[in-house]
Amino acid sequence: MPKKIRLGILGGGGDSLIGVLHRVASFINDNYQITGAVFNPDYDASIEFAKEIDVPLNRIYKDFDTLIEEELKLPEDERIQVCSILTPNFLHYPMAKKLLDNGFHVICEKPMTTTLDEAKDLQKSHEKAGTVFALTHTYTGYPMVRQMREMIKAGALGKIHKVDAVYYQGWINTIIHDKEKRSSVWRLDPKKAGISSCMGDIGVHAFNMVEYTTGLKVNELLCDFNYLYEDNQMDVDGTVLIRMGNHVKGVIRGSQVATGEENGLAIAIYGEKGAFRWEQERPNFLYKLSDTEPTQIYKPGHAYNSELSLDGTKLPAGHPEGIFDSMANIYKGVAKAIRGQEYNSGEFPTMSDGVRGMNFIEATVDSHKSGNTWVALEN
Repeated sequence: MPKKIRLGILGGGGDSLIGVLHRVASFINDNYQITGAVFNPDYDASIEFAKEIDVPLNRIYKDFDTLIEEELKLPEDERIQVCSILTPNFLHYPMAKKLLDNGFHVICEKPMTTTLDEAKDLQKSHEKAGTVFALTHTYTGYPMVRQMREMIKAGALGKIHKVDAVYYQGWINTIIHDKEKRSSVWRLDPKKAGISSCMGDIGVHAFNMVEYTTGLKVNELLCDFNYLYEDNQMDVDGTVLIRMGNHVKGVIRGSQVATGEENGLAIAIYGEKGAFRWEQERPNFLYKLSDTEPTQIYKPGHAYNSELSLDGTKLPAGHPEGIFDSMANIYKGVAKAIRGQEYNSGEFPTMSDGVRGMNFIEATVDSHKSGNTWVALEN
């Protein structure tokens, strides 16, 4: 077994959902060891959390700049190799840029930045650094999503006609209808979250899923948002029409006020030979639909699946693969890249996915503000 990769964590302390997801994912395939961190802007809180999860206290730093400064003083074979950025959105760009500029590999939560210009600048830093950069569109790690991608690539659906992607949640309902609450949550604060809440947080996952599975790019979009209250600047619901070619159309639907919904990401892709349907809340079932044959159900762990799907399956058939496993597959792919091993391009989202994501987010905002007009994405 190769020596474990030394991992740094930025953010994700305390009861952070995203924090535990990344930590567990990094451990699953035995590729990483958490070596240093800034879990919280409050240094004492960082120390206490490090004690809880048994991370060496001498590598817990008071802030991000100190982490960079102190780690660079260490011999190369001792310092952190890759940092995971799990902070609020507005910190992604400055942290990722400084890490890249100082030779670190980066694993970053989405959205990658808060503006498209920042994303393009970060891309330049990445090209200059030559290190590994991964964006955690977690759902690309599910074995059945990877199976769908590989089957579409092999022509299972023939020419694609229609794509329907949806990501519905209801969690902001408990916040948005209370003026004081909606004024104090960072996801509804454009200074911290960026220009979009719903599309910036979950709609971009649906967009990424569309491009990841089909291998096609969205060329144009038309968007209509709902804000619910005049004093709220951030979208909490939206519908996006997409054009991926002259005869390839689709829709991306996102909502944070879909009452009763939990984590309802789903995608359906329709082609001349058949269709695929997959739902995140039932991730182990990939449905292949046909006009002439019975519906087929693909499940993880079977020999009929692709190499990419099977590489991301850790258990025998019949044992569910969940969200921790999905994120772990992204970490596994990053480990291969850091070690210079061969890997499939579908193993983790990259810098280009981050740029595409910011292009999508800004285009949805521009489309809505211009009176729901068609806006072209950069290709």
